[in-house]
Amino acid sequence: MAGDDTQLAELLARWGQDGDAREALVGRLYAELRGMARSLLADDGGPTLQPTALVNEAVIRLLGPGNHSFDDRRHFMGAAARAMRQVLVDRLRQRLADKRDGGRRPLSLDHALDIAGADNFELLALDQGLTQLAAQDERAARIVELRYFAGLTLQQTAALLDLHPATVSADWAHARAWLQRHLSSAHE
Repeated sequence: MAGDDTQLAELLARWGQDGDAREALVGRLYAELRGMARSLLADDGGPTLQPTALVNEAVIRLLGPGNHSFDDRRHFMGAAARAMRQVLVDRLRQRLADKRDGGRRPLSLDHALDIAGADNFELLALDQGLTQLAAQDERAARIVELRYFAGLTLQQTAALLDLHPATVSADWAHARAWLQRHLSSAHE
């Protein structure tokens, strides 16, 4: 296992400079990335985006400027979750711009968190809220990204961030309350 970790670390470090490293890394983590995408799109309500397409678009974003290497697996998976979030939000913004639909109706945070791919304003408000939360509490925002956009459990999130599950649980509760206030004020 230690050899696998060392090889993974080398691939992560060479991400930005070596196409073979990128291909090998995505190949090793593809099933996990696809699982993240599948959980995000489970409640999409339509065939607008397939998990494979979401993974592909997220990987393209990871190849963009500023993504030259990753410190470790946690750093990569966090960046992948953020890239998937950006893909979903950008696609939603484009659909809304195409429709020019101004009808908004407020939803609870729980409902907004249950509909990742749905055509709604709540995903946009959630994205805006996460950006604001990250400015105040980066760790809480990362936990929301990993729980919501990557579909990780509390235990998986704790392991990935190298935190105690109780810390993740407390930060998750804080972030949900903060985001609920943000979503409520966005609809007033």
